[in-house]
Amino acid sequence: MTGTPDDAREAARKRVEERRGFLPHLIVYVLINATLVFVWANMGPHGFFWPAIVMFAWGVGVVMHAWSAFLSKPITEADVDRELARADKRDAS
Repeated sequence: MTGTPDDAREAARKRVEERRGFLPHLIVYVLINATLVFVWANMGPHGFFWPAIVMFAWGVGVVMHAWSAFLSKPITEADVDRELARADKRDAS
């Protein structure tokens, strides 16, 4: 990020797109997994709960999408400067 208004606008647009894309992702996750549980239950819920495999694997993706959309902060010039200072300090020692 070079700090120009166009770069800031593009970064903001990307964050908005990620946030807006999360709800459809979550809805599809819930609907598909509810369908899998329904199929499992109607086949006789005796035995291994195989929908849990899909729920867990896809759930990791949903959690990562939520993290990216709502919790992660964009990289700033100050972040880059701090990393450069750390690298310089390591190289000096």
